[in-house]
Amino acid sequence: MISSFVITGFLGVGKTTMLTNSVKQYFPDKKIAIVVNEFGDIGVDSKVLTNVYSEVLEISEGCICCQLAEEFESGVSEIIEKYDPEIIFVETSGASEPFPIFLSLQNLGISVEGVICVVDSKNFDAYKENSTAQYQLGGSNIIVMNKTDLISDEEAMAVEAEIREVKEKFDIKNTMTGKPVFKNYVLHRAEQGLVNKEVFEGIYRVEELIELALDHKHLDHTVKDSLTQKVAYFTTDIKFQDVDDILEKLPKNIYRVKGVVSVEDVHNAIFVNYAFGDVSFEELPEYDGKSLLIFIGENIDKDVAELCDASDTLSLPRFSI
Repeated sequence: MISSFVITGFLGVGKTTMLTNSVKQYFPDKKIAIVVNEFGDIGVDSKVLTNVYSEVLEISEGCICCQLAEEFESGVSEIIEKYDPEIIFVETSGASEPFPIFLSLQNLGISVEGVICVVDSKNFDAYKENSTAQYQLGGSNIIVMNKTDLISDEEAMAVEAEIREVKEKFDIKNTMTGKPVFKNYVLHRAEQGLVNKEVFEGIYRVEELIELALDHKHLDHTVKDSLTQKVAYFTTDIKFQDVDDILEKLPKNIYRVKGVVSVEDVHNAIFVNYAFGDVSFEELPEYDGKSLLIFIGENIDKDVAELCDASDTLSLPRFSI
């Protein structure tokens, strides 16, 4: 399954700079495709990206989140066919909302690892009342405060409080249930257009998870902001509902789960991909190894242990750092 990120944010907040700097820094060994949407006739930012990456689809007129949705999906399909990328980054126009792009990527069978909203910390007051900017925050599950090197710590704290207030007010809801589409969200800070690596933590392809299971390596590491990854192995036979129950019980500080599981009621093994409340499954016909889940979040040791204690089918191995 191909992974993807949607990058959104208001006009001039530094989306392209953040995307260029971060992807070059953290994914030098990955096949990356970038889809750029410019609002207007001239795609200046996409020319920058074209000089760095192999494949760029530019739609230079209109808004890909609405009237050009069909063109967007066909263009992404063409990139997949020609380039076979591991990760796709979609940078939306500063005048568009991200959620329709999220849905389009899911329609194509692409795993959306996160919807990242970039905020101009220095100039947030100038546009925070704009409805598009508010819905960009509401439709995101990763918020990046950019340009924090240009303001004081006190100003940054004030901006963060304002961002959280807007996010809570405009958090996108399921029209049928009234519940938030994303179960939780995280907030990071960036300086000079470079975010910390944990923004992209947990990008595992199926092959990488299978290698982890075959090698019996127990992943456990902590990075800045107390972001932790914990591996848990299933010790007895399980059913699909057991996996679903675990994902339903996740606390908010566990915002990603990746894994490969074999269940009694599905013929093939299943690749599990959970991000911020949204989950997808993909069958793996040739996998016959151990069933495991990788939990990713902030300060999750106690929560993972409690999840394991709550289920007779799940246990934590000893960890090595």
